[in-house]
Amino acid sequence: MTYKKIYLKKGKEDSLKRFHPWVFSGAIQRMDEGIEEGEVVRIITSHGDFIAVGHYQIGSIAVRVLSFSDVPIDKDFWYSRLSSALQIRLSIGIADNPANTTYRLVHGEGDNLPGLVIDCYNETAVVQAHSVGMHVDRIAICEALIYAMGERIKNVYYKSETTLPFKADLGQENGFLYGGTSDNVALENGLSFYVDWLKGQKTGFFVDQRENRSLLEHYAHGRKVLNMFCYTGGFSVYAMRGGAELVHSVDSSAKAIDLTNKNIALNFPDDDRHEAYCEDAFKFLIANENKYDLIVLDPPAFAKHRAALHNALKGYIRLNVKGFESIKKGGILFTFSCSQIVTKDNFRNAVFTAAAQAGRKVRILHQLHQPADHPVNIFHPEGEYLKGLVLYVE
Repeated sequence: MTYKKIYLKKGKEDSLKRFHPWVFSGAIQRMDEGIEEGEVVRIITSHGDFIAVGHYQIGSIAVRVLSFSDVPIDKDFWYSRLSSALQIRLSIGIADNPANTTYRLVHGEGDNLPGLVIDCYNETAVVQAHSVGMHVDRIAICEALIYAMGERIKNVYYKSETTLPFKADLGQENGFLYGGTSDNVALENGLSFYVDWLKGQKTGFFVDQRENRSLLEHYAHGRKVLNMFCYTGGFSVYAMRGGAELVHSVDSSAKAIDLTNKNIALNFPDDDRHEAYCEDAFKFLIANENKYDLIVLDPPAFAKHRAALHNALKGYIRLNVKGFESIKKGGILFTFSCSQIVTKDNFRNAVFTAAAQAGRKVRILHQLHQPADHPVNIFHPEGEYLKGLVLYVE
């Protein structure tokens, strides 16, 4: 197939020579006429040489690279990429694991498929497009996914209503591309969770905290646990299994509280150690100082673009100050940032500032990140988005 071409300015191919998978709009010298948003294009250097093929999109990131080889983006391409992603999950023991039926199959740039996320929940794959090109190619991706996954997947749900650019006016709707089921219970490390792929955040569950939840279980025994911004109650369920004395879950969303209570009941019916509160995080922390000796602070992203970084860091400082002021002496604080533009150093400095302002002595026990099924492309360090610290507070 012949693809239209985009020509780069002189010297702007350097990042592509280092296999960075983005072409920024400012790097473009000219384009062939008639290129539509979401279309596959060939990238040509100022010397007239092919360097990459990818999806074109209006915006700062003009092209998301699919391949640095001059290959057609067809069913064989999608099958090859998805099979490679599955092989990685098999090799790390996360796929085909009877105790764990929740995992990320495709993590965008980390799996050389920029703009595409696929999470697997039991026999259902939830596909999410973050670029117009992946939306345009969704049917071909679905067909290749079914072929690559074989008997593992019986349903494919497309969930991209809120992840694509509004201005593109794509009219995208959530719904099943293949199969259809109301069975939305999946296993994570032997624990059962309801996954709300219909109306929930992201693909319906935060798969990226699996190993960090497991670590919290290790520390929970005999402790009074507070899980802030609980959403589905993942950390709370693990704390219950870990033998916590009590577990309190807090979220400002009534829907999140309802889902947390359902997940607790699914695993620990009639266990009165757990209570959930639909309240503002800051007000709850202020009202419950010196009550808990294990606190989880896992807020939604405070910054989604660089202009918001300064205010985001102020938000992380303010939240962690309240965490440090509230926690008992000898307590353990799990604190996280899922903002991609907040670097590890940014986050650590914010937590350092919060500890100083709160006047607490703090030791770092663990530095946490996203799990192996959310791989980071070594040529795309921006893919490392989840940061966490486990802190001992005196």
